[in-house]
Amino acid sequence: MLQQKPFVLAVSAVSGGGKTTLVKQLNATLVKSKALYFDEYDFDDSPKDICEWVESGADHSQWNLTPLINHLKSLIFAENQSLKYIILDYPFAYRHKAMSELLNFTIFIDTPLDVALCRRIQRDYKNTKTERAHAFVGNKVSFRRTSLRNI
Repeated sequence: MLQQKPFVLAVSAVSGGGKTTLVKQLNATLVKSKALYFDEYDFDDSPKDICEWVESGADHSQWNLTPLINHLKSLIFAENQSLKYIILDYPFAYRHKAMSELLNFTIFIDTPLDVALCRRIQRDYKNTKTERAHAFVGNKVSFRRTSLRNI
């Protein structure tokens, strides 16, 4: 009898868009599921400066996702595996060719950018001085102005 492969679902959104929140909830709700989180992997030979990567065209193939892909494949093709679902907290949806071949379905959370920014500030700066959060917002505004000028 052939063993059924787990259904692989990716949850995508901008940073602060709610990916992790939804993945945790789905993982807690679905039986025989496992969650994988993009931020828990080290991607050598991948863009180091996200702003520079976006400005140069955001080519998703520049990301060497080998650690995540190998882990995902090991779960999908494992002998005697009992998983029904693998849920990915993963920002690129179907945009990365090697990863897209392993996905059954992708959800994109269309979070308003102001809400995503607020979520990031809450998450990343909850235990820091306000100056760091202020600098973070200032960098985002400056980056957005530069990006708009290049359109």
